[in-house]
Amino acid sequence: MARMTRKADLPTKVCATCGRPFAWRKKWARDWDEVRYCSEACRRNRPKDEA
Repeated sequence: MARMTRKADLPTKVCATCGRPFAWRKKWARDWDEVRYCSEACRRNRPKDEA
């Protein structure tokens, strides 16, 4: 049986829009280095001067 990883042990980042910390998700495994926003809503509401 596999050991479960605790959420506290996962890598975290700070959202570029809201400033809140968010943890790694399996769906971001391939492109974790490029992830900048905690949610789709934050990505849509990003400041306009950012690319």
